[in-house]
Amino acid sequence: MPIAVEEAFHGTLPVPLPDICGHWYGPIPPIKEVRDQTGDWGAVGESRTLLMVGGGSVHEELTTVEPPRLFGYRLTDIKGPMSVLVGSVTGAWIFVPMDGGTQITWRWTIHPKSALTAPALPAFGMLWKGYARRVLQKLSTILTG
Repeated sequence: MPIAVEEAFHGTLPVPLPDICGHWYGPIPPIKEVRDQTGDWGAVGESRTLLMVGGGSVHEELTTVEPPRLFGYRLTDIKGPMSVLVGSVTGAWIFVPMDGGTQITWRWTIHPKSALTAPALPAFGMLWKGYARRVLQKLSTILTG
């Protein structure tokens, strides 16, 4: 993105999730609301509940905050359709200065609910990649808009 790494980091960390994750992608539902957030969403240990369209929810906790380089999180207590496959998710947003801007990488590891559901995760992971592309496109519009 054609913005400084500090601007990219500090613009991404507090972005309202329904603004960038408010779309369906196959069976992946939009985030419609964030509740019970502790703090300003910038320190390790802060948490919140993400409510999805269709009644699902997840608990999100910040696990790493290293401005302006990265922040990481963990999703647990998954409820709704994804709970059948996914036990938890660990993720990180990584910001690297590049000529003329910042490269933003969103990494995640999807942990299976059980050994029985693990074989289905590669297919779910492919769907998630498409979802992530749309999230990053929306984030780019917000940050550079």
